[in-house]
Amino acid sequence: MHTGLRITAYATALAATFGTAYGVGKGLEPVVAERAPAPHEEHTRPAPEPEEGDGHGGHESTPPGGLQVSADGYTLDLATPRVTAGQRTELRFTVRDGDGRAVTAYQREHDKELHLILASRDLVTYRHLHPTRAADGTWSTSADLPRAGGYRVFADFTPAGKGAENLTLGADLAASGRYEPARLPAPDSTADVNGYQVRLAGGLSPGRASELKLKVSRDGEPVNDLQPYLGAYGHLVALRSGDLAYLHVHPNGEPGDGTTAPGPEISFTATAPSAGAYRLFLDFKHQGKVHTAAFTVRAGSEPGARDTAPADPTEHTDGHGH
Repeated sequence: MHTGLRITAYATALAATFGTAYGVGKGLEPVVAERAPAPHEEHTRPAPEPEEGDGHGGHESTPPGGLQVSADGYTLDLATPRVTAGQRTELRFTVRDGDGRAVTAYQREHDKELHLILASRDLVTYRHLHPTRAADGTWSTSADLPRAGGYRVFADFTPAGKGAENLTLGADLAASGRYEPARLPAPDSTADVNGYQVRLAGGLSPGRASELKLKVSRDGEPVNDLQPYLGAYGHLVALRSGDLAYLHVHPNGEPGDGTTAPGPEISFTATAPSAGAYRLFLDFKHQGKVHTAAFTVRAGSEPGARDTAPADPTEHTDGHGH
């Protein structure tokens, strides 16, 4: 997919404020997000060469997705911008066109018309959801956000129509309750999730394509029978620390192409839009269950540096809506 959105002052302002005792209607705490690789097909337009003068180490004439609520004539209208932490809630939203009408026709991308991502601004909680659409264009899905604080909702979709491009629109969601911020995990090349170990090799380079390889094992043995999930052996979402710029990428190769093996290694190609920290979330399916491994990576690190870090898997492996 090819999504490009412009960074707005609104998103930056939201990322700059957040209260210690979080209440509905308060400002949002500083974002911690990471940007990840993209394969032969990215969900953002090509990243520019980095320039000096930007807080991430370079200006982006074509920024990543998810930083605007509106782009290219479409708007993400989130009907439930506030929820209560720890309570299962139905989230409802609509994608509207330039005339304010609900969009009811989409192209299917990776087996779905629309992919919905939820991430807390401290990047501890992550959900990959697949909502259902009513005939009038209203989307809905249930979600249980365990922690109070600020969240970002990302709608990843391609409108129907010849020449339509993929878009990722973002909106803010507040979960009320006592807020306790978490620190971005330090880089580490291995993540453990539900008895699986995922090792990340490679790194991110600002403004330049690079390869990331993720190898899945279990009890010390390589997993050679990964199952297709949404048409691929792995899905990677990356969020950049500081503004939650979004990049949704897919692996190099796909099931049934005659060359891509079902594990243990999944390969991605990505271009980081800037230097800095990124949080990666890898979804993979094995023995009928979807698991999520999380890493922190730093684009622009010195060669040979440890460029990734595991997160608390309990916050990433339940309730994705897979």
